[in-house]
Amino acid sequence: MRRATSHRITAAGPIVALMLTLPFLLAGCGAGDRDRQSPSVPGAVTAQASSATSVHVMWQRSTDNKAVTGYEILSGAATVKRVPADLSMIDVSGLTASTAYRFTVRAADAAGNLSAPSAPAAVTTPAATPDDKRPPTAPARLTGRADGTGAADLSWGRASDDVGVTAYDVYQEGVRIHSVGGAETTARLTGLRPGTVYTFTVRARDNADNASQDSNAVDIATAPAPGAPPSTAPTGLRATLARPPAGRGADVTLHWTPPHTGGAIGAYQLFLDGHATTTIVPGVASDGISSYSFTLTDPPGTRHSVKLRARLPDGTWGDFSAQPTVVVP
Repeated sequence: MRRATSHRITAAGPIVALMLTLPFLLAGCGAGDRDRQSPSVPGAVTAQASSATSVHVMWQRSTDNKAVTGYEILSGAATVKRVPADLSMIDVSGLTASTAYRFTVRAADAAGNLSAPSAPAAVTTPAATPDDKRPPTAPARLTGRADGTGAADLSWGRASDDVGVTAYDVYQEGVRIHSVGGAETTARLTGLRPGTVYTFTVRARDNADNASQDSNAVDIATAPAPGAPPSTAPTGLRATLARPPAGRGADVTLHWTPPHTGGAIGAYQLFLDGHATTTIVPGVASDGISSYSFTLTDPPGTRHSVKLRARLPDGTWGDFSAQPTVVVP
């Protein structure tokens, strides 16, 4: 009896020890799997004074073994902004006029790993002009061309201002995507999608952050990816506006060139501000141009983006057209 009792107690010792040790072994395995790799350093950081109290900071996106989750923008050693990973530019406001700043950017991942700070971008805010309430004139003669599958080059005529133009902002579908200094009249855009039609406009800004009206719009189609089918997007989409008889809002007429599909187009789908609005049954195109009219009843100055796509002969929807912006007069 003593031997049996002694044997049972002795046998339990390794089991208890194993049970006590196992959680630590498992925890140790989990700790070894922790993501300890930092994202790459953001590249090509630039800082452009937008006004006497704000600076526009841009950078090239980082990469990570898992995923980049955001960016930190630093002025000196202080973090002044945090933005999600889908942004690669930000305005830093609340600055002091006639002051020198140095901005850096670093990337973060979900595990909390931070990249090293980027190379600094130096900028000096201009002197304040508190009484300036007059915006610059609109940039003129905007032109552009695609460069391969993912880039485009724009150029425009200089705007004028009673004090001085400090920046030009490039807009795509009503969203600012790029900025250059007031002495520049060109911009190179990268990170575009292959086989896509884009509509760009440019606005000028002055020291007091007054913005001009949009320049003329320019449509640019990037080259399709190798082996991709040709684009099925309608081209040359343009809008003309007229005052309705009631005197409020605007009568809008759209004109476009149908895509080459090898067959009849059954319908077009019109999108207003990114939402499907109506289906258009096309009539006979006049001189190869299709058109459609509708009425907006919004107050003056209201902005809407419009785009459309065609129903192809096989019954599927084709590629989207460029997306111009309509402003109610």
